[in-house]
Amino acid sequence: MRRTRRAGRWLALLALPLALAFSAPGLAVPPDDAVPPTRSSSGEQNGVGLMRIVVADKSGIDRLNELGVDLAEYVKPVDNGIEVHAILSPEESQALRDQGFDVQDAISDQSDYAENVAERSATMRALAAVAASTDTLTVLRSEWFSSLDNQLFLNIEVKSSAGTDSTTVLTASWDSGPGTEIGSGGTATMSRFTDAGQYMYHRFSNPVAIDAAPSKATITSSKGGSVTVDVAKWLGSPRKVTGEHPYVSDFVDHYMDPTEITARFTGLAAEFPKLTQLIDMPYQTNGYRRQAQAQFGTASASIVYVSSKAYGSAGGNDLTVSLVNPGAANAPLTVGVAGTNVTVSLATNGAGTITTTAAQVVAAVNGNADAAKLLTASTYRGNAGAGVVAAAGVTRLTDNLKAPASVSRDPFQMKVLRIGKHRDGSKVGVFLYCQEHAREWVTPLVCVESAERLLRNYAKDPNTRKIVDDLDIFILPVVNPDGAHYSMYDYNMQRRNMTNYCPASSADPANRNAWGVDINRNFSVGSVFDGYNGASATSCTSDTYAGPSELSEPEARNEVWLVDTFPNIKLSMNTHSYGGYFMWPPGAYKTAGREVLPRVDQGTEAYFWTSSDYILSRVQEYRGTAIWPGRTGPVTDVLYSAAGNSADEHWYNRGIIGWDFEVGADIYNPTTKRFTAVGFQPPFAEGHEEAMEFANGNIAILEVARAYATDKIQPTSTVQIVKQEPGATTFTFSTSEPANVYYTTDGSRPTYDSPKLALAGMREGNQTITVNGSTTVNWFSIDIAGNVESNYKPDGNGKNYNKQKITVQ
Repeated sequence: MRRTRRAGRWLALLALPLALAFSAPGLAVPPDDAVPPTRSSSGEQNGVGLMRIVVADKSGIDRLNELGVDLAEYVKPVDNGIEVHAILSPEESQALRDQGFDVQDAISDQSDYAENVAERSATMRALAAVAASTDTLTVLRSEWFSSLDNQLFLNIEVKSSAGTDSTTVLTASWDSGPGTEIGSGGTATMSRFTDAGQYMYHRFSNPVAIDAAPSKATITSSKGGSVTVDVAKWLGSPRKVTGEHPYVSDFVDHYMDPTEITARFTGLAAEFPKLTQLIDMPYQTNGYRRQAQAQFGTASASIVYVSSKAYGSAGGNDLTVSLVNPGAANAPLTVGVAGTNVTVSLATNGAGTITTTAAQVVAAVNGNADAAKLLTASTYRGNAGAGVVAAAGVTRLTDNLKAPASVSRDPFQMKVLRIGKHRDGSKVGVFLYCQEHAREWVTPLVCVESAERLLRNYAKDPNTRKIVDDLDIFILPVVNPDGAHYSMYDYNMQRRNMTNYCPASSADPANRNAWGVDINRNFSVGSVFDGYNGASATSCTSDTYAGPSELSEPEARNEVWLVDTFPNIKLSMNTHSYGGYFMWPPGAYKTAGREVLPRVDQGTEAYFWTSSDYILSRVQEYRGTAIWPGRTGPVTDVLYSAAGNSADEHWYNRGIIGWDFEVGADIYNPTTKRFTAVGFQPPFAEGHEEAMEFANGNIAILEVARAYATDKIQPTSTVQIVKQEPGATTFTFSTSEPANVYYTTDGSRPTYDSPKLALAGMREGNQTITVNGSTTVNWFSIDIAGNVESNYKPDGNGKNYNKQKITVQ
């Protein structure tokens, strides 16, 4: 069997007792002289693909998790069970088939990645070319007209020579008639118009309502261009417009790495200082860096690999190692160091034949004080190293990282863009965060587009102004910057960060795509360390490796620091991909008895569902994408157990109402009448559409948050009789809005210590209550914002609670 980046996982499987493992005739242990080709040392991905697997039920998913299979966050019921998706090499696919799993066809493979990289490279070259000089503006149209009872409107269309760069922003200013100053009539940001992924021109999404007919307009560009043009009267019939103001959108035109995105947010903070604050997170990440390595030998028993003590970027890439045949009989094994060059002179016998084993080379290198300052040597994956090594010429160590020099190899400074007119903690806070998983390239675009819309539309759009004025918004566009850089430049299916906790037995160069911690499994609630399912605490090469302990990673600690430092944060959205889901806590369960984290209370669950109706309607507005009801609900209900995820962390520890988007809903093909999954990194034309529609969803979440923040309306509630029969009456409560109901049936005054209306069960609605004799029910309701029905004081002495006698026949 060929060892891939997850070879340790499969070899561990072989060691399982038969009571725990299926028969695996296809998983034979390779002989010592059979060293598998590495997936990554050559830069090749060697056939890794996103594969379909059909299991009978969720126990099959749990089994795949236990085996450490790299599952995507995608679950779909099918006729014969449940379809899930996994990142697998051909050998891993066959191994699972040998285990009895139904591994089907590929959704995407490395050719898709190559096309994405080529497309991105071409776009970046084009952007670099247009950024080199001031852009030229060509006015296509400039006119005013009257419509809707003589209301005046302005229409301007301008093409920029730098328009292919989504950061190019055009602003139009106009006079209020002949002889007046430019700007006296108004100023507005123009919207960038694209069609089929191509830049067309800038325009107003809707004509701008004006008070006086202008004679001239000046258009200026963020790239330096400027033009002044006459404004003519448009001849023709008045046209009805939908909307009273322009709303600008579409600010992303290529997949972006974390360095680009952070620069983008830094620029927004500088451009809008009155509305923003750029927050440096306190914990820097490990950084886009690795120790430099080299490997010698071909057979397992004779392999030696070396790793630099310093990171490759800090001198490790300058080291060389050579294994030298001394060319003499009875030569001793020696190690010499000259500057950054380590030379191992191998021992020979009386016939001049090399006799040094891999284990002896490792001991000699690690035992040499000068060499040990520079590097460490190891045998291959815990092998005893009894095989004789072969001479090898001068070999330079390398960290194998391929990102351009523009990507720093230092620890990364994560930044949050805080948006709001009042950033003093007095307003309800909302935390929007993206890309906890590195390979989900669309997700940071959702955060970028959301930030741009809020700031670019503030001056003209009343709805945006209300959001920014009444909320305190925190946007973290990339939670996992190191892994995201690695995904974009080295291994596109990287899920985790780049911190390597593996011992020498798993830290050879061939395993370099298998290191890191799953940030969304590293939190402290419902974690694998507490016995919850959906992560690994023991396998450092598992794609759901939770790390050595809860909150071990700076990326996770930064999230916790933010919500602890700003306790006004009451709502959050964590954006992932793919599959088209809208979810909320609980997000984890223990396998034994499927013990789920405590479900949210009935009022909060109702709030989640009511909000989802509005938010998902806004997502659907963009291009008609409907998130299915079956993919809406608590994580454990519609996906699977995800031990130690961030939404559970924020909800159970701080009461933050948190949602999870999984962007990238399945696309329906009317010809085949089938839905097709889009994958983590769809062609950018599709990725762009996903970013636009889920940015709509983020804006809707902010509108929901504003409604929460400004809600002063008290709920009302009534008793609803469900069933009456001789000797028993069953009832529940109905509320005017999502609210919790506290009640008593013993005649006592209801308080917060009284029974609370519960949920009947998973996706079953409200609990029903049965009484066997005529009973007086006393109750009150309280909504999510804390408004109590009739202004009743549960902790006081008031009597203005609801009362009703339930009669029993």
